[in-house]
Amino acid sequence: MAFDITYKKSVEKDLVNLGKAEARRVIDKVEKDLATRADTYPVLKGPFSGLRKLRVGDYRVVFAILGQQVLVLRIGHRSAIYDR
Repeated sequence: MAFDITYKKSVEKDLVNLGKAEARRVIDKVEKDLATRADTYPVLKGPFSGLRKLRVGDYRVVFAILGQQVLVLRIGHRSAIYDR
């Protein structure tokens, strides 16, 4: 099943905070993996119930699946991504 990937506007700020090289690595992984198999990634629990995560090294991509669309909500370091 193929998914269309869209990004929340605040993700742009998250990527700027990562730096150019790390941001490129994360975006490449998102575009490659989430487009084809987004429904295989783990579902989060607690206050983030219903959302899913993609692990890219020390960074996490939090996203939601809405029908055939993947909405990327946040990208950040694993130590701080779940704070807000």
